[in-house]
Amino acid sequence: MGVLLTPIILRKELKLDNLRGRSFAVDGYIVLHEFLAMIRDRTGTPLRDKDGNVTSHLVGLAFRTTKLISDYGMHLVFVFDGKPPSLKMKELDMRREVRRKAEREYRDAVERGDLPAAFSKAVMTGGLTRALVDDAKHLLDLLGIPWVQAPSEGEAQAAYMAVQGHVWASNSKDYDSLLFGAPRVVRFLSISGREWLPSKGRAKKVYPELIELDKFLGHLEINREQLIDLGILVGTDFNDGVKGVGPKTALKLVRKHGRIEDMPQDIREKLPDTVDRIRDLYLNPDVTDDYSVEPGVLQEDDLDAFLVGERNFSTKRVQTIINRMKNRAAQKSLKEFFGDSR
Repeated sequence: MGVLLTPIILRKELKLDNLRGRSFAVDGYIVLHEFLAMIRDRTGTPLRDKDGNVTSHLVGLAFRTTKLISDYGMHLVFVFDGKPPSLKMKELDMRREVRRKAEREYRDAVERGDLPAAFSKAVMTGGLTRALVDDAKHLLDLLGIPWVQAPSEGEAQAAYMAVQGHVWASNSKDYDSLLFGAPRVVRFLSISGREWLPSKGRAKKVYPELIELDKFLGHLEINREQLIDLGILVGTDFNDGVKGVGPKTALKLVRKHGRIEDMPQDIREKLPDTVDRIRDLYLNPDVTDDYSVEPGVLQEDDLDAFLVGERNFSTKRVQTIINRMKNRAAQKSLKEFFGDSR
């Protein structure tokens, strides 16, 4: 879910051309969830191979991701979540319950022949299993696209990589990246240019957005520590917010009082006793330096064996993927990828 900052966010709408040649640490779990949600047949059923293995996420990685790389010269490094913090368990349980409810409603809609309703519920049912993630990592290896295993929160690792200058920006839909200290966050880095709205049962057109942390904080007239307190008031993946306090009210409170400890008692008593732990999760997250952003080697034969031989992709379409990745290799050397465009 992330932190709700939309009403106060300062963002710049871009076109994909504006991001040509840039490098990104991509929140892998969010991207795979989006592929699982959006790449389905008309009944809402995810794509599968002849053995019943889900392939929707592989289709997204194979075709949409390689197009960003080939057509826009982007360098993508996928980052995958590790063990979640204990404070996140309540949020994860809630997400699982939402998926179970959507699965029940999806089956009911199919039984009554309501395909639009079935699709709108189906896109909310896609849970990532270890097998699906392992397939995604394997495909990335075969394509020569680097990926990083985060020890804990993927967004924290992506933000750290951006802070270190190893990528130009973090690519995530959630605003948590800002609380984790990402200097730049790019949302909606997508070829399809669509975001699914579960509450409305439809997708909407979206464009890439750039949020620069320093400019955003300057606009709000607060610092990053105060932004974290603002997030805690609104609600994060690690705590429920104060009922009735949205982003605008939270901003007023932070500007007036500075920090949660100095806020009125009726506000403080509605917050958990884990405030300091939540702050520490954002300010000192569990991250690793054990990663490489260098592209690997395209493994054509193994790619064909996996996608065509095991996952029933067509040979012609796999050749399209291969040609795109060869085009990437021909466009720029690694030095050029991480030159001025980084």
